[in-house]
Amino acid sequence: MKEVLAVIRMNKINQTKAALSKAGFPSVTAVKVVGRGRQAVDFQLAKAINENPQDSSDLLPLLAQGHRLIPKRMLSLVVPDDNVQQVVDALIQTNQTSNPGDGKIFVLPVEDSVRVSSGETGAVAIDEMAG
Repeated sequence: MKEVLAVIRMNKINQTKAALSKAGFPSVTAVKVVGRGRQAVDFQLAKAINENPQDSSDLLPLLAQGHRLIPKRMLSLVVPDDNVQQVVDALIQTNQTSNPGDGKIFVLPVEDSVRVSSGETGAVAIDEMAG
């Protein structure tokens, strides 16, 4: 099992939930977070805002102060090893704008899982059709 942890733009959360559900992964945990990437603020951001006005709410704050934290969403899904690439692909297809701030995806090992309601463990505990 693996945990797929993704940090995405706030305005992409509904599209992302729909894409993951359509791909067969309706179970997701989402939290509001703030953070910033490594890229220094520069005038390329102004160009990106002009080219993609729908993303301006995420990019405009970057023009203000270089170290300002930007609101994001962090998603967490635990999936069988065989499904990791499918989840990652759905996340990339939905969130990639080719502009700074599209997000990051991390894949982490999971030793075990337990379904609280039934006590089932392992892969059965994360099976969408079980329980």
